[in-house]
Amino acid sequence: MRIFFQSFLQIGLVSISTILITKHLYFGIFIVGSLISFLWTFNVSRIAVSTIKQKITYSLGAGTGAVCGVLLTQLFN
Repeated sequence: MRIFFQSFLQIGLVSISTILITKHLYFGIFIVGSLISFLWTFNVSRIAVSTIKQKITYSLGAGTGAVCGVLLTQLFN
């Protein structure tokens, strides 16, 4: 569950960052970009030595996070 949530959050933030970039919202881009990088530092070492089941869980979290990130930004449009 933790692996799923970590990738969900990271890739959700990537989706949000993409929307912020298209709207030229520089403060938001800076904050979200920093959070993405901070989370990545934890995720990369953990997932690199994981089992195939954990890698699949991570990937599913990332896909779900991407969709939820876009849906979240639509709430503010």
